[in-house]
Amino acid sequence: MARKFLSISWIYLLAGLLLGIYMAASKDHGQLPTHAHIMLVGFLLNFAYGLTYKLCLADGIQAGKLAQGQFILHQIGALVMVAGLFLLYGGSAPEATLGPILGVSSILVLLSAVIMAYQYFKHGQR
Repeated sequence: MARKFLSISWIYLLAGLLLGIYMAASKDHGQLPTHAHIMLVGFLLNFAYGLTYKLCLADGIQAGKLAQGQFILHQIGALVMVAGLFLLYGGSAPEATLGPILGVSSILVLLSAVIMAYQYFKHGQR
């Protein structure tokens, strides 16, 4: 599980950096919230989860269904959140349409964080 989280974190890092460079070059910073979420929810959380699994949780925990569910919840939540923000701040879809979708994606990311905290506090090697 650690490798999956870490691998995806680097993809988000590259996407976030490319969007940041595009915004700087174009002098259009309208996607700043999207950029921030790519870097924090996409890169940083995936990286932190990957390190936590690698350094603090045994291999048996990493292979468990709860860990797999946590991975899936976070990836779906993060991807939908980033895509929704990109559409919202790009003016491609109205907030009335995207608001509920962004709300659900935020809840998925939150549930993933709750599962990670549970895994760490219950099984973490101190």
